[in-house]
Amino acid sequence: MDTTWYEAAGAGSIAGIAGIAGIAVIVVGGLVIAAVLVWAVRLGIRVKQAEPRTPRGGEHPTLPDSGPVHEERHRREPVEVPRAEETGRRLTPHELGSLGSRRSEDQSRPRWEGGSSGSFGSGGSGGR
Repeated sequence: MDTTWYEAAGAGSIAGIAGIAGIAVIVVGGLVIAAVLVWAVRLGIRVKQAEPRTPRGGEHPTLPDSGPVHEERHRREPVEVPRAEETGRRLTPHELGSLGSRRSEDQSRPRWEGGSSGSFGSGGSGGR
């Protein structure tokens, strides 16, 4: 008896079932991802609705009667760290304290002198 036909049919049905199972896993995975995305959008809508509304045209803050608040500028200089020669020993971090900066005695605004480089280049005529 020729069993080749039965063997081929049996092998094909197993491969067909495995192929169908693979496709089913992909479809179920896609449905799970779609459900998670729909849930995330609904959650975002609920969170947005719970937030206070944005102010309308007449509800925005207005300038005070004294006018706009102006920026204040002042120059600062660093607080120098004591040198080891001055103290006779190295300072530990807790002995340094809060070193920052202090207001400078000279509050005049620094100006660049003509012909100096400023912050770019070598001070040449530039542009050429």
